[in-house]
Amino acid sequence: MNNFIFENTTKTFFGKGCVKEYLHCLAGHYGSNVMLCYGSGSIKRNGVYNEVMEILHKAGKTVTEFSGIMSNPTYRKVLEGAALARENKIDLILGVGGGSVMDCCKAISLAAVYKGDIWADFWARPGIIDFEPLPLGVIVTATGTGSEMNGGAVVTNEELKVKTGKDYPICNPKFALLDPVYTFSVPRRQMISGGFDTLSHIMEIYFSRPDEENVSDDIAEGLMRGVIRDLRAAVKDPLDYTARSNLMWEATMAENRIIKLGKQTDFQCHMMEHQLGAYTDCNHGEGLAVLHPAYYRHICGAGAVKFARFAVRVWGIPANGKPLEELAKAGVEALADFIRELGLPTSFGELGIDKGTDLQAIARSCPIVPGSYKKLTHEEIYEIFQECL
Repeated sequence: MNNFIFENTTKTFFGKGCVKEYLHCLAGHYGSNVMLCYGSGSIKRNGVYNEVMEILHKAGKTVTEFSGIMSNPTYRKVLEGAALARENKIDLILGVGGGSVMDCCKAISLAAVYKGDIWADFWARPGIIDFEPLPLGVIVTATGTGSEMNGGAVVTNEELKVKTGKDYPICNPKFALLDPVYTFSVPRRQMISGGFDTLSHIMEIYFSRPDEENVSDDIAEGLMRGVIRDLRAAVKDPLDYTARSNLMWEATMAENRIIKLGKQTDFQCHMMEHQLGAYTDCNHGEGLAVLHPAYYRHICGAGAVKFARFAVRVWGIPANGKPLEELAKAGVEALADFIRELGLPTSFGELGIDKGTDLQAIARSCPIVPGSYKKLTHEEIYEIFQECL
């Protein structure tokens, strides 16, 4: 394995009833002003809002609400939240929701105390954060991104048509509360797309060097098998607590940096989907489902050893002396079959992206990452996009 240094500063509380059990005490470590951040209001319909507000009020907190965080949080929304936090002298940001809410809150925690332009200084390029962001705690209600246990935040700059993420460890939430029951009210489509996002994260890490046997890949293979098993179970019975709790922790494990240790990582497919989302606002997990098989067909020959291992160890395809290249392709097609089995989109048309979309401009805007088994050109990204129509 390659050299690494590991630390994760987020204290995580997992299980049924953990919000009722721990939030009051956790909130007590901070000042009286809490900014409660959430999305379109589903937490008011499913009872989570009332439960959290009751706990905060009993803890003597003054609550400022910041709602309407969208599925692809924008830089404009970040600045709006930062202004509200400064105006109300917020002591703790509490994000309640899925990845978009958590990502937006991390960016707000920086913008609320930074006097410069956080986009220019920390998202357009990597920056050095030598100050303390506002403290952030999160309550997860939708799984998939794994944002609850890292400092990563994906933000869309609408004016520039750029969707990008950076992971700053100092932005890790101070605490994360994960009650699987809170995810039961998530619509089926969102549950499936979130689960596929988890699988995508693991694959993007797994399909990268080193190719020698290593602990990170061993864990990743187990996680991938688990996500596949648990997604199938949750589709069959959305109230299967075992499946939903497993999916919640699998999402966290995919992005709490553990399986990245000693790995180069890829994430080229994520960069392609991010730019697709910046231009079309498509669903993230569904966009990945369309792109992954096409992308992997382009690179599996260059990474045949790992893709063949994926076929055998994750999908259970018998090796039987098959050539590596044949096994590698079989693993990709097993993934494509699973995507169809889940009912996820398999073409841009199903995402509402038609032939009139300027795919060439989107392709040109995609960053080229160094970790892929095959370094793509912008022309090849355009070819992949065309294959997805």
